[in-house]
Amino acid sequence: MTTARDLLVVVIDTRSGPSVEQGDLSLALAGAELIDLIDAGVADLHRDRVVPGPWEAVEPAAESGTDDRLLWQAASSLVRREPHESVEDWLWRRGRDLVAAYLAVLETGSSAAGRWRARKPSLSIDPSALADSPARWHANDRWAAHEPVLAALAAAAGVGGRDDGDPIDGSGDRDSGADRDDFADLGNDRAVTVLAAVNEAVVELAGVRQRRAIETAAFDNIWRAL
Repeated sequence: MTTARDLLVVVIDTRSGPSVEQGDLSLALAGAELIDLIDAGVADLHRDRVVPGPWEAVEPAAESGTDDRLLWQAASSLVRREPHESVEDWLWRRGRDLVAAYLAVLETGSSAAGRWRARKPSLSIDPSALADSPARWHANDRWAAHEPVLAALAAAAGVGGRDDGDPIDGSGDRDSGADRDDFADLGNDRAVTVLAAVNEAVVELAGVRQRRAIETAAFDNIWRAL
């Protein structure tokens, strides 16, 4: 059970899927993976650089679940040559299509979820289609306990923060303007660095979407004027 999988379960169980941008969630999932890799001693941070740990530490146990193997894939993709990769570069590279990879994980645990996604390939998975499993209980328990890292990642992805109740009750307003000071109470400088980078990347992606929308609207106006 990984933080990335817990995050995806929270997004679906809060019924926030339709309102969450997949790009934002992909960045948050990549941040979740990096925090788990650091906690496991597989990676570390030197300033803003991701420094891999010993290669032997990343081999998954034979009994590991699919989501653990995804985390192993993340570990195996760490840039091992100096000057190594920045946290920001990691988020953009690893986050590409990461939502689809973790949705596939959920499909392996729930045939109903797989059938739902086959009909509508988006985040709009009915919570009732998720397997009622220990993995789901674990994610919901972390969310109900307002676990700081999970709450911060969910907020970055577009799900309300720690005052939004349990996963079944819904979600709140998004706060995409968080910075390092907002995470100071975590007491973990590495997690703070990753979370701040996730929020900065989400804000940057929002800016890109806004510029594209303005450009598209301007182009449409030109055609209407002809």
